[in-house]
Amino acid sequence: MAKAPQKRNLVSKLYYWLVDGLERTVYCGVQYTFPKRFVNPLAYLGVLTGIVFLVLGVTGGLLMIYYQPTLAGCGSITCAFSSIQRINDSVPFGWLMRNIHYTASNAMVLLAVLHMYYQYFSGRFKIKNEVLWVTGIILGIITGVEAFTGYDLLFNQRAGLAIEIGSSLANASPVIGGALRLATFGYGFTDFVLRLYSAHVFILPMFMLILVFIHFPRYMVFDLPVISTVVGGLFAIAAIFPVAVGIPYSPSNPQLTIPEWYLTGIYALLRTEFDKFVMGGLMPALLFLMALVVPFVDTSKKLSWKERPFFTALGITSIAQILITTAWGFYINPDTGLPTLERLFVDPVLYFSSMLGVTILSFVLTYAYLRYLKSKERVRKAIAPQGTLLTRRWVFIIFVLLILAQVMVNGLAAQAVATGLRNMALFDVGAILITFGVLAHLYRYSQTLPF
Repeated sequence: MAKAPQKRNLVSKLYYWLVDGLERTVYCGVQYTFPKRFVNPLAYLGVLTGIVFLVLGVTGGLLMIYYQPTLAGCGSITCAFSSIQRINDSVPFGWLMRNIHYTASNAMVLLAVLHMYYQYFSGRFKIKNEVLWVTGIILGIITGVEAFTGYDLLFNQRAGLAIEIGSSLANASPVIGGALRLATFGYGFTDFVLRLYSAHVFILPMFMLILVFIHFPRYMVFDLPVISTVVGGLFAIAAIFPVAVGIPYSPSNPQLTIPEWYLTGIYALLRTEFDKFVMGGLMPALLFLMALVVPFVDTSKKLSWKERPFFTALGITSIAQILITTAWGFYINPDTGLPTLERLFVDPVLYFSSMLGVTILSFVLTYAYLRYLKSKERVRKAIAPQGTLLTRRWVFIIFVLLILAQVMVNGLAAQAVATGLRNMALFDVGAILITFGVLAHLYRYSQTLPF
């Protein structure tokens, strides 16, 4: 408990009342670290993923007020799609919430993947963190499913494709296929919207919160400048790449579309036209199973990726294969004279040959690079310590310039709001947050310099 001064004003009394009340809660059971200098953000990507999850919760809760999870009753288009149009075009700041929500959903998937690979290559999962690793993998899977259910609720052409793929994949499961499809997608699109809406806004988030409490470490790094920069980056990206509403879904529409980037890998596997369950269900399941058992297979005491050549090569191979299969998912035959199915067909010989080739190449290059590093370390000579990167004078000059830039961007943001330039205003707000993060880090850096 914090030691309270003898004389307290009203603010002090409120502060210590709050601290005393939180002492016996989970909040105070976690040790928070607020760095006084720059710390590599890769070390706390999990915290950044959690911050983005909070952004999703706030924006998603506001979008729930106006979203209508029904199909019939809105004329020639579905009520779900119509409500998205209304949010985007008519609801005050609806476009803002929707753009931030969409960008944050993609960012959360990306940050979760980066967090997993950092833990893998750094070997941190070996420090009695097997439970954290397993719950993290499960959280990553649920994060992908949560993102999938979210963009399906738009019921545009892209969402319709994802619905068809998901429904056919569930139906292809042996023994329980029909029951699984009915349980998840219902008897038609009307059932589907309600079921995935409830899964997206309640069922999956509840599972995620439960797993977060298990996955939560006792020591957390809370770096406000980096968090400000990440949130500012979300705003800036949302402004530069605003999400389109798309066109209403129609089974007769011949337009070709591609799922979100984190699902194109499964889409590529399905387009090889092999068995759907094997390609779209069993192979991804085997990949996740391999990830789950990593702490129980890589049991050496060595942590650094430089000292674990096989598992380093295995990790590099998985990254390369994800990139290759994602690229195949985006591929569409450019010959518009071909039928749709032929344009979407992925040649399994070329596909699996590329996967095999990138596997061999990844192992060869990884082992060669690690051997090069070892030989370099053996012949390495003492290097004189480097001086400071910036002197106090240069830090002061850059600090003043950033302050001026901050003032200017604030003015531009106000002008953009006044003139109705919505995306420019959102970009300027993102730039303000990013500049604040850089200023805060620059100030911390200046405290380490000699006078």
